[in-house]
Amino acid sequence: MMLPPRMPLRLDVKRKLLARSDRVKCVDLHPTETWLLAALYNGNVHIWNYETQTLVKSFEVCDVPVRAAKFVPRKSWVVTGSDDMHIRIFNYNTLERVHQFEAHSDYLRSLVVHPTLPYVISSSDDMLVKMWDWDNKWAMKQSFEGHTHYVMQIAINPKDNNTFATASLDKTVKVWQFGSNVPNFTLEGHEKGVNCVDYYHGGEKPYIISGADDHLVKIWDYQNKTCVQTLDGHAQNVSSVCFHPELPLIITGSEDSTVRLWHANTYRLETTLNYGLERVWCIQAQKGANTVAIGYDEGSVTLKLGREEPAVSMDSSGKILWAKHSEIQQANLKTISAEESEAIQDGERLPLSVKDLGSSEIYPQTLAHSSNGRFVVACGDGEYIVYTAMALRNKDFGQGLEFVWAVDPNMFAVRESATNVKIKKNFKDHKSIRSDMVLEGISGGPLLALRSTNSLCFFDWESAVLVRRIEITSKNIYWSDNGEMVAICGDESFYVLKYNADAVASATDVTEDGIEDAFEVIGEQTEVVKTGFWIGDCFIFTTALNRINYYVGGEIVTIAHVDRPLYLLGYMAKESRVYAVDKDLNVISYKLLLSVLEYQTAVMRRDFDSADKVLATIPKEQRTRVAHFLEKQGFKKQALAVSQDPDHRFDLAVALGDLKTAYDLAIQMDSEEKWKALSNAATLKSELMLAGECLGRARDYGGLMLLATCAGSAPLLQKLSVESAAAESHNISFLSSLLLGDIDSCLDKLIATGRLPEAAFLARTHAPSRVQSILDLWKNKASSHSEKSSKKIGESLADPVKYENLFPGFAESLKRESFIREISKIPVPANVRVPSVANRNVEQELEEAVASGVVSFTEDGQAVLKNAPPSEKQQLKAPAPQVARQPSPVREPSPVPVREPTPVREPTPEPAQYEEEEEEEFGDNQEEIHVPNEEEDAFGTSKTPDVVLETSRPDIVPPRGSTAPDVVSAPAPQEVQEDRWSDDDFGDAENGDLNMDDLNLDEED
Repeated sequence: MMLPPRMPLRLDVKRKLLARSDRVKCVDLHPTETWLLAALYNGNVHIWNYETQTLVKSFEVCDVPVRAAKFVPRKSWVVTGSDDMHIRIFNYNTLERVHQFEAHSDYLRSLVVHPTLPYVISSSDDMLVKMWDWDNKWAMKQSFEGHTHYVMQIAINPKDNNTFATASLDKTVKVWQFGSNVPNFTLEGHEKGVNCVDYYHGGEKPYIISGADDHLVKIWDYQNKTCVQTLDGHAQNVSSVCFHPELPLIITGSEDSTVRLWHANTYRLETTLNYGLERVWCIQAQKGANTVAIGYDEGSVTLKLGREEPAVSMDSSGKILWAKHSEIQQANLKTISAEESEAIQDGERLPLSVKDLGSSEIYPQTLAHSSNGRFVVACGDGEYIVYTAMALRNKDFGQGLEFVWAVDPNMFAVRESATNVKIKKNFKDHKSIRSDMVLEGISGGPLLALRSTNSLCFFDWESAVLVRRIEITSKNIYWSDNGEMVAICGDESFYVLKYNADAVASATDVTEDGIEDAFEVIGEQTEVVKTGFWIGDCFIFTTALNRINYYVGGEIVTIAHVDRPLYLLGYMAKESRVYAVDKDLNVISYKLLLSVLEYQTAVMRRDFDSADKVLATIPKEQRTRVAHFLEKQGFKKQALAVSQDPDHRFDLAVALGDLKTAYDLAIQMDSEEKWKALSNAATLKSELMLAGECLGRARDYGGLMLLATCAGSAPLLQKLSVESAAAESHNISFLSSLLLGDIDSCLDKLIATGRLPEAAFLARTHAPSRVQSILDLWKNKASSHSEKSSKKIGESLADPVKYENLFPGFAESLKRESFIREISKIPVPANVRVPSVANRNVEQELEEAVASGVVSFTEDGQAVLKNAPPSEKQQLKAPAPQVARQPSPVREPSPVPVREPTPVREPTPEPAQYEEEEEEEFGDNQEEIHVPNEEEDAFGTSKTPDVVLETSRPDIVPPRGSTAPDVVSAPAPQEVQEDRWSDDDFGDAENGDLNMDDLNLDEED
């Protein structure tokens, strides 16, 4: 079969970096980082990031030109050679100079790093080539002598690392071998000095390329030692030549300021580049990539040639074809046994055996199987060739910029030019479409898609009639297997559309934009799709951020994060794996169960019966992923039932208000974070018992204090005081005791923590009887310090017992303290609001109580409350709080016998009917009788609203011993558990304590 005339090699050339600088004499590319190394004539070396266009590192090497510089990635080094005859080694991470030595007796021209051995080879104007061993303290391993002029460049043979070639101004190219002092052979043919040399990287051609001052580029067969081709085109000296390691390209640079790209097979000039940076001095192509670096008089340039996506395709049976240069190779996934497949980890390279099928007559840039896998097309160099997939026999060929298959394996389309598309059926011309717009590409599938800059047109394969025109910018089109769903991918997002074949078949109204009901928009996602395919209604794709995702029902799920670009091949349902390949043609896979995708598809279609059937087939380890999907769809109850992850189930239970399930899960995990989250949820639902237990398990003492004070639970405050002190939360412990009115405990805590001055002042105002003991401790502590200032402080402290003149009224304050301690033991009814300290006049209360005979004092100053006669049921009580901050009106006291000590207040006679009601309500031994004033009703409740005019005082909760249901009862002291909090801490209703379940926090007072 005759092939058509060769079409030009069509490669996109994209400039990634243009960095202006002093003259660049040498460039190199890092194999893993996006770094360009530039050796400058001014003695500096720069490292540029060509992706971000930034200078990342700089070395000041010397004051003379640096003509050679190379990366040594395995050592994190940069090796330089300069006109001062020295080789210097720098660590490019720390910028430190590792070593330097004098290597030659004249200017260094070239350096190369051996790919596997610890050797650096240098050439110089002293006509010598030397090899240095860095593992042996940079000792010279061997010297090569034979050239009669400057040795300009060295190149190591990529197919035999023990041989290398050198170019010299003596007009020759010599090939050397390690261990021999004489060259193997010499290539002569240039009329002037040879400046540069390089090896062909492919396996099929034993070629060397050289460039010289005679303006010519020569290609040599080093086996036959003959010149096979001469490239004539440059107008000045050829300073650099390069065989591209990946593309069929020869790149040459000259002092005429141009870089020329030649086809490596036809030797046709493809492109000439001129960036206006004056003379070209060096060219470096990166192995394994399409990156090329060029050094000029006025700076450096980095280019991307063509596309880095490999030419590879996989059929539905798992057979993979790829192109290495022009060689077509095959690998088969079915050669991996079931046991090996199960043992393979996600992201691991598959151990595939590779079979050579032969060479393609063109350089394939894309490979694509037909729908049945019988044929495969190679497209590139402006041509296409259809082969049989098994034996790689030619079936069809022709000129074409792009080739796509239809669903019918016997139909395909070829974009012949920017406006013309030809459809073939059974390898014969079928239809032709001439577009009125400039086409950027075509896509296959159930419909033929023509893409332009701002529109997308779908055509029917059989009739070539326009089905629908959509005003959108697109890069790729991906169809589902059933032809119902299509993903239209653009520069920044992709759209998912549903194709209505029935509407197209029955359409009668066809406009110039086609059939309006042909497509229905399902959704849009802001993800940049690189490659993709469909499994049912799930769209699998790779992104620009190196993630493998899938889209289903408006949601995107990430399968894996990867560290390099991957290109999807397809999906094998039997193995439940997605297969992808990197640019080095390493095939990897990721587990993705088909049952999971089927379940998600059924849920999106609201086919819940089918979803329930599929769920039974999903392994438990995959059900959490399904639960996350259900949660995003709003099915949280179903997600809770499906999920296997305790953390996820806990979050779902809290979100659903299922506190019992959340409690059980929190017990299992026993995490402080979970207990706090559950306490918040329980508080929102007024489950205060549960909230208290959760706060206790979480050791959230601040939350427990808030709950205890809101509920008025003295036992919980008492326990909180002990537990928080043990946990060294001294502030919480102190406040708990203060709110309980336990001043002695507060003082003990201050003493225990060394806060003696604060303890002394607190005792002075609240417990004068303890001032002397605390003062002694303070003095002892102050006197024990060596500093003079501390000793003076101790000596200056005055004892109120010894210096009564300094503490006027101190003796009276002791009596008032004793009085307050006694009346604090009296129970307070629930319907009585305890007054704040600001509204009490303790001195006046004491005077009235003494005058009425209710209170007397012993010889040692201790207050004693006397009982009142049973017939006169009256109470000494503190004034009720007023709306305004004013003292209560003073009532005339009268002698009142009482059964038990009660708070002192102006007694007033009360009608008998109220007395009986009070007796029935509070009992004989906990009775309080109060005659309502003009602002209170018969039950002692103020008719005026409770207006809080000041900050809460420490005595808002009654002191220990109070059994009033208004605040909390005081049962017998309970044993404190070390690490557990229970509902009992909130009190027992049967014992007179507050029942939390009876609280209705939603009702207003």
